[in-house]
Amino acid sequence: MTTSRRIAPGTRRFGRVNWLGLATLCRREIQRFLAVWTQTLLAPLVTAGLFLVIFTIAIGPTRGEVLGVPFTEFIAPGILMMTVIQNAFANSSSSIVISKVQGNIVDTLMPPLAPFELVIGYLAGGVARGIVVALAILAGLFVATGQVPAHPLLLAVFVVLGAAFLSAVGVVAGLFANKFDQMAAITNFIVTPLAFLSGTFYSVEALPPGLYEITHVNPVFYLIDGARYGMIGVSDSSPMLGLAVAVGSTALVALMAWGLFRTGWRLKA
Repeated sequence: MTTSRRIAPGTRRFGRVNWLGLATLCRREIQRFLAVWTQTLLAPLVTAGLFLVIFTIAIGPTRGEVLGVPFTEFIAPGILMMTVIQNAFANSSSSIVISKVQGNIVDTLMPPLAPFELVIGYLAGGVARGIVVALAILAGLFVATGQVPAHPLLLAVFVVLGAAFLSAVGVVAGLFANKFDQMAAITNFIVTPLAFLSGTFYSVEALPPGLYEITHVNPVFYLIDGARYGMIGVSDSSPMLGLAVAVGSTALVALMAWGLFRTGWRLKA
């Protein structure tokens, strides 16, 4: 005679990590942006190209070297990282907000996924989209200008960290926003200014003292500056400092996202 062992309700039957559920969520988030690749991948590539062409035509001929390199080469890494972080943010934030507005966020919350697994799943989609966008822009830069990364491994690290950081910010923003106009406000008044005012198109050495100090408090500055060092070998600050700030900022925001999922903030009635 055999006896069946009772499992208490809520007990995880698959160990500390639900690998199948986590892989499914990651795959869903990646397939989500691949399904509309003209909007999520092609459009950012065209926008980045337009930025580069417009600034090169309007300013490039009259602008001298910046940090010892031609102006076009200087702004290219900034445009690359700006595009990566904007798309990483859009991927995770839009996924959560659309699910909340359509009322199917419960389909994500009901499966036996722990809060940290939800965070990793959403981050995976944003990081994957950021990497694909970065590779597309790098290929375009090589074809158009012949430019190749001076430190490819370091550039890859900053791209991944930048995508992870803004993807985590997107998760927090998506949990906060209950409507599309709230998300649009966050994008227009927080994310876009952080990207544009972080040395994307200029060296922060040219800023007046007040703005100079403020810029160095912005984590996005270190992401753009680190990507610039990885691409052309020069930067405004130490790439090791930028690496430390990027890792710390990403961990902090990811921990915040984990806490919000854990409490069900703005997710549960």
